[in-house]
Amino acid sequence: MAFLALGINHKTASVDVRERVAFTPEQLVEALQQLCQLTESREAAILSTCNRSELYIEHEHLGADSILAWLANYHHLSLEELRASAYVHEDDAAVRHMMRVASGLDSLVLGEPQILGQMKSAYAVAREAGTVGPLLGRLFQATFSAAKQVRTDTAIGENPVSVAFAAVSLAKQIFSDLQRSQALLIGAGETITLVARHLHDLGVKRIVVANRTLERASMLAAEFGAHAVLLSDIPAELVNSDIVISSTASQLPILGKGAVESALKLRKHKPIFMVDIAVPRDIEPEVGELDDVYLYSVDDLHEVVAENLKSRQGAALAAEQLVSVGAEDFMSRLRELAAVDVLRAYRQQSERLRDEELSKAQRMLANGSNAEDVLIQLARGLTNKLLHAPSVQLKKLSAEGRVDALAMAQELFALGEGSTDKPPQ
Repeated sequence: MAFLALGINHKTASVDVRERVAFTPEQLVEALQQLCQLTESREAAILSTCNRSELYIEHEHLGADSILAWLANYHHLSLEELRASAYVHEDDAAVRHMMRVASGLDSLVLGEPQILGQMKSAYAVAREAGTVGPLLGRLFQATFSAAKQVRTDTAIGENPVSVAFAAVSLAKQIFSDLQRSQALLIGAGETITLVARHLHDLGVKRIVVANRTLERASMLAAEFGAHAVLLSDIPAELVNSDIVISSTASQLPILGKGAVESALKLRKHKPIFMVDIAVPRDIEPEVGELDDVYLYSVDDLHEVVAENLKSRQGAALAAEQLVSVGAEDFMSRLRELAAVDVLRAYRQQSERLRDEELSKAQRMLANGSNAEDVLIQLARGLTNKLLHAPSVQLKKLSAEGRVDALAMAQELFALGEGSTDKPPQ
């Protein structure tokens, strides 16, 4: 029994390489079955995300080179190119690596929670492909348990470390019920898309997307059930907007103090929460001087993100300790399981010898032999038979100079100093 965790990630490979090593969902089942057939892996699973592609293998005597060769051949890469970006973890290190990945400790964004769901999907696909057996299955369950404990017992995932999430988190602090709020998002780029996703996930049902081109705004709005408008419609939308988050590439401010002042009057001074993520700024700084406006700049958010990242890094130390304990506990239990087969075979052998001696004793009693003599013979015969094979092997090992084996026998049979009963004088 041995484990391998092999792959590439954002730390070791460029985007170009990661794209070429990635597996599509449609490829996974066929790839897993091929992997097991061509490399003689006994069990296998594949985790493939935008930031990593990893293979988890259970095998008996399988080198990492054969797995790398298969991976390179599958994706039509040169083995040298792949080897330059790949990492390999074996046994205890492989177990610890899987637990770190599932806990978000090896992610581009420390503590991000999505990776655990992606790893659970990898396990489900491998089960569907029939490439997960008892050992890798136990490892995945132990990995999920360790990741859950990290989430429960540390604060590694509690504080946002992206500007978009930080903006939404600040909104949560100001509005007790975000679901009753309306959000106006200015722009339609990547950051605003992330903001829209976070708001949508939090149950905000009224989202308006304002953009220079209606087509781009409509595409984003359709994804989250929002309403699309042009930048010129912003003054009218401000009246009903409790949250305004802006991130465009405009060189001039899009939202001025006068427009916000007019909206506040119509809102009867109901507060507006505003976040200006753009550089240069989309919202005139003077807007922050208005009563009932909570205006945050991108610098404010970066301070929040930096503080939260510092907090996560502190939590990561505790998380690493939990992972180490989880990995050690799993390997310890697995090694205990490895002894079960040996113990079972030894017990069966002992029971066979017992039955042979018992049968001999029963025949002696049936033939009229003295019961006490029969018991003495039974005890002597059973002792001799149980000690015969170990005695022969120990003499052989001793003749070969295997002092380590003799020391192991001392420990195995609890023959340490002072543990042997002295014969009667």
